[in-house]
Amino acid sequence: MATSATIEKIRNIGISAHIDSGKTTLSERILFYTGKIHEIHEVRGKDGVGAIMDSMDLEREKGITIQSAATYAMWGDYNINLIDTPGHVDFTIEVERALRVLDGAILVLCSVSGVQSQSITVDRQMKRYKVPRIAFINKMDRAGANYDRVALQLKEKLGHHAVRLQYPIGAEDRFQGLIDLLSMKAYYFDGENGEHIREEAIPADMKDEAELRRSEMIEGVANVDDALGEAFLMDPDSITEKQLREAVRRATIALKMTPVMCGSAYKNKGVQLLLDAVCSYLPNPKEATNEALDQKNNEAKIILESDPEKPFVGLAFKLEDGRYGQLTYMRIYQGRVTKGDFIVNQVNQKKVKVPRIVRMHSSQMNDVSEATAGDIVALFGIECASGDTFTDGTVNYTMTSMFVPDAVISLAVEPKDRAKSTNFSKALNRFNKEDPTFRVSRDEESGQTIIRGMGELHLEIYIERMKREYDCEVKAGKPQVAYRETISQKGEFAYTHKKQTGGSGQFARVCGYVEPLPSDAVQQYEFVDDIVGGSIPREFIPACDKGFAEAVKKGSLIGFPVVGLRVVINDGAFHAVDSSENAFKTAAIMGFREGYSAAKPIILEPVMKVEVSAPEEFQGSVVGQLNQRRGTILNTETAEGYLTAVAEVPLNTMFGYSTDLRSATQGKGEFTMEFARYSQVPKNEAEALMATYKEKQAADQAARK
Repeated sequence: MATSATIEKIRNIGISAHIDSGKTTLSERILFYTGKIHEIHEVRGKDGVGAIMDSMDLEREKGITIQSAATYAMWGDYNINLIDTPGHVDFTIEVERALRVLDGAILVLCSVSGVQSQSITVDRQMKRYKVPRIAFINKMDRAGANYDRVALQLKEKLGHHAVRLQYPIGAEDRFQGLIDLLSMKAYYFDGENGEHIREEAIPADMKDEAELRRSEMIEGVANVDDALGEAFLMDPDSITEKQLREAVRRATIALKMTPVMCGSAYKNKGVQLLLDAVCSYLPNPKEATNEALDQKNNEAKIILESDPEKPFVGLAFKLEDGRYGQLTYMRIYQGRVTKGDFIVNQVNQKKVKVPRIVRMHSSQMNDVSEATAGDIVALFGIECASGDTFTDGTVNYTMTSMFVPDAVISLAVEPKDRAKSTNFSKALNRFNKEDPTFRVSRDEESGQTIIRGMGELHLEIYIERMKREYDCEVKAGKPQVAYRETISQKGEFAYTHKKQTGGSGQFARVCGYVEPLPSDAVQQYEFVDDIVGGSIPREFIPACDKGFAEAVKKGSLIGFPVVGLRVVINDGAFHAVDSSENAFKTAAIMGFREGYSAAKPIILEPVMKVEVSAPEEFQGSVVGQLNQRRGTILNTETAEGYLTAVAEVPLNTMFGYSTDLRSATQGKGEFTMEFARYSQVPKNEAEALMATYKEKQAADQAARK
């Protein structure tokens, strides 16, 4: 049983990559070779069974991973906890939260396409959480496979110190096996599923090349590992395989180098050697640095030790609504948790009992009685949100939160059948709780329910899930882009709010200015109190801040939030009797509008980074289509008869692009898109948006009458 492994023999790893690089296929092979499954099913196989890690019907139909799936397996006496993550940028939060709790990762790259846009995003996420990784160059059997070119891209595009530990024997349809440059042996994978590994001497015609590459590898490792560096200077020929392996491990865990390996998961070649490398070079839970914040000591940083005897600390990193209620995936960082224990949620200090602990194997569950430091398990019957920290109550620690990107697209949705509205709200509540990038709100003016997410596919999947899982068909409006408003210069205001009714009236005066924040500012709104001499009493300053904070929620141009500005108040006046918090809040709201219109407001739109790949002969159509959509081409390159174009394109023009691209490239083109930045909308577009907003306001007013 997997729980019997000591903590030194535990590996918590994730598999991450650009879409269609073969992550799920690789996970399936790992499960097969570790004896976890007894037959292999392909992601888009003819038998229609689908990969075990893609357990949702939707995943099997579309041939993509939507939710990260966890499993565990034994490789020798090592226990590997594995998370297969989605490659599609719309489900980036799944990768984000998996990497937040993992100690190591396999970065899968396609030997033909190399480092693609999503590989860059995934790599950025790994760097954010300081996750050591092994690069696995997959699909070596495909036409156009080039191991050395992709290894070079790791260095050039991702800034890795990439060191090749293997050398392929042949490539494309002649790909036969691998040479391990540490042991200087050739490996071949025989049998129907590559399960029989044949170890032989290196073919004579490749001996010289292998020797040359081995010395390159030793030099690469010696550059980043002091101990090996010294041995290399003394006598490079006397370096042993054991010394090399230890140095590779040290440098990988210290994030100084990335070991590069290759193979073909689909053709069952090289996966077992990759598993050996995971056990040899990636850290065990004790070697990973995990920090918590001590809430009793002013959020001082505490290093958590993976010690079962220390006080319990665990992080709920993912929620799922299972058949038996909420399933909470938890990484145990310190201590142990046993069935029946009471644990405390650090967010609301609620004490909850642990009724059931399971180890997940995709959608299948295996009950366990306890979990200790270093484990990744799932708990039933625990109410919490994604990202909550649990302890045993003796310590008051919280784990640092994970990065959640902003939503860029929204849709107005409603159930087709009014009778299904209970199911509709149940589904929305569940998805909102499970996925931090899926947001639900209500538009007070129109009374519509608005869902926001990371892209068209993201929202499309949730609408489809409502239909299947909650028997609730949904009507969706046209996708709405998340515009923003900002100011382009300083704008002053001096507003007096006066209202005289029977009894005490209302009086407040605020003066100051609004100005743009620097483009690299973290906060989108900043309030500065420059009042001297008590022209506005101290107790009314928070009311002014409240008023301004409310005013920036809705700009006057098109009704979208205002970002990137600082509000400074430097003067004002009050009345001993008639001034109140409410009066100053109202004065701030009206004063802001005055300053805002003087500060030349502009509209911003989300601009996406789009990467298109298609056969070379369609270059003209691809570039032409991007230009038509107001795209700025950043670069184009061709390799192995394929064109890759990278452009920045406004999101508003990207709707329906997949259909257009397919028809222009005979169905051979594909693209990925991720949020890049906000930029100013062209004048004619801005005028059209403002005219539409005014019409909508007029229509709403007429409806109220």
